[in-house]
Amino acid sequence: KVMKYAEGFADEIYTDEIADVVSVINPASQIKVMLSAHMDEIGLMVSHITEKGMLHVSKAGGIYPGTYPGQKVRVIHNGKVVFGAVRNHSSLNKKEPEITDLIIDIGAVSREDAMEAAAPGDPVIFDTDYRELLNDRLCARGLDNRLGGYIILEAARKAKEKGCTCGVYAAATVGEELTKHGASWCASRIAPTLAVAVDVTYTSDYEGTRAIENGEIGLGGGPVFLQNSFSHKMLVGRLKKAAENLDISCQWENGCGRTCTDADAIHVAGRGIPTTVLSIPLRYMHNPAEVCSMSDVQACIDVLAEFLCSIGPDICLKPLEARGCYEEIHGNCRTDRSHGHLGRWIRSQ
Repeated sequence: KVMKYAEGFADEIYTDEIADVVSVINPASQIKVMLSAHMDEIGLMVSHITEKGMLHVSKAGGIYPGTYPGQKVRVIHNGKVVFGAVRNHSSLNKKEPEITDLIIDIGAVSREDAMEAAAPGDPVIFDTDYRELLNDRLCARGLDNRLGGYIILEAARKAKEKGCTCGVYAAATVGEELTKHGASWCASRIAPTLAVAVDVTYTSDYEGTRAIENGEIGLGGGPVFLQNSFSHKMLVGRLKKAAENLDISCQWENGCGRTCTDADAIHVAGRGIPTTVLSIPLRYMHNPAEVCSMSDVQACIDVLAEFLCSIGPDICLKPLEARGCYEEIHGNCRTDRSHGHLGRWIRSQ
């Protein structure tokens, strides 16, 4: 579906051995911007089939076992869908069920009967649909991170229409919820000048959430920019400037260390890649009914396209060189080890 969607604007489309899909505009450009959005979603995996044809499961990503009892699911077996119902294997009164408490009933009457339609290793996802809510909001499963996949493709298309000159590599990646190997493969092979991972982030605008942890983030508040120890400040500044140019409100999330997005793998790929994260506010992440605002989705597309159009061949992402102070600081440090210069060095920090 990604490849078919990108046919309308991409100059090149290619895939790899693990099913990542990369849609490219301006492939001849020396400046390469990687946009990454993972297309996998959390779920379950069939781990065992009982004598009576019931399916036991294990986790595939950060699932909440308590969201499964009473739900309908789809078991994907050799490309075909088998439907089932989830019941709690032990006590239905248990406050927080474990993954080992879940069992799937596909209607089979024996292990042999079940093996005709399912096998250990088969993925399992919720059998849900999508619904439009009030105030231009959407409810569906897997918005983490199909939203991101849609945004990077639309941003690449819009940037091309606006005359973007840099190379844009919109990578729809696999495996983010488990190992982030898709992002690693793509980043290593593209060798981009810079990268933006587009993913969802938790909102703090409903009961039970805590803005104190990551910041105040709400549906309808616009794209979310990341202040993080490795989120490249110059890229964040350009995203902020793009939002200002379009008079689009933005939000901020804060954190240290890992982001739990494709950015974690991209940042350290190859010789190191300047990376940041652009996030879409999302309620009820990793649940069968996630909720987003379509105005936030459109704002992310617009800001990302504007950002891409700002990337020219003269871009410098080395903060000290960009400020014109590289020689001043490093020259003093290298050529004079005296206490006087050491004192000035320490004070300059």
